[in-house]
Amino acid sequence: MAPPNLVDILRHIAREEPLTGTVRAFPGLTREDVGRLLESAAERLAPATPKPVPAPPPAEEPARHAETPARMRLFSDGAARGNPGPAGAGAVLMDAEGRVVARLGKFLGIQTNNYAEYMGLLLGLKHARSLGVQELEVLADSELLIRQLQGRYQVKSPTLRPLYEEAAGLLKEFPRVKLVHVPREKNKAADEMSNRAIDERM
Repeated sequence: MAPPNLVDILRHIAREEPLTGTVRAFPGLTREDVGRLLESAAERLAPATPKPVPAPPPAEEPARHAETPARMRLFSDGAARGNPGPAGAGAVLMDAEGRVVARLGKFLGIQTNNYAEYMGLLLGLKHARSLGVQELEVLADSELLIRQLQGRYQVKSPTLRPLYEEAAGLLKEFPRVKLVHVPREKNKAADEMSNRAIDERM
């Protein structure tokens, strides 16, 4: 038989012994108080019971990100308060069902409205390219921008020329592109982003 250890002895005293002498020696102390002290001491002396280590969860496949839709619509816009004045570029990307995939905005400092329109388009095109979009429909309320990119209007402004060339180059990177001029009321989401870019200095 294994010899009793100190923890067992303390617990036995706490539960079985009357402890009359101890209670008499300390006025105000009850038998229950001494019992609790002994139990507490026994708990502190008892070796910590190792907690069971939970089994690792079964291996899971890495989380898969929702695939980027192959077809998307890009609404782009630009705003300049004063023309030139404080300007902002805005773009909104939507999937074929009309769900917003990205809202983009960028403060441009003091610029013209046409400059801001091109910057909104570039903002959206670069993001669409980063997502790997294959088929892109571009919608903007700037007739000048759409007609220039369609080759129907010349780009005479030396300021717009590099922006046009950059946009035209980006458009060629998409297998399928459609350019659409829309009325301002159908471009509210991008207009909101271009104005937010000015207000919030995005």
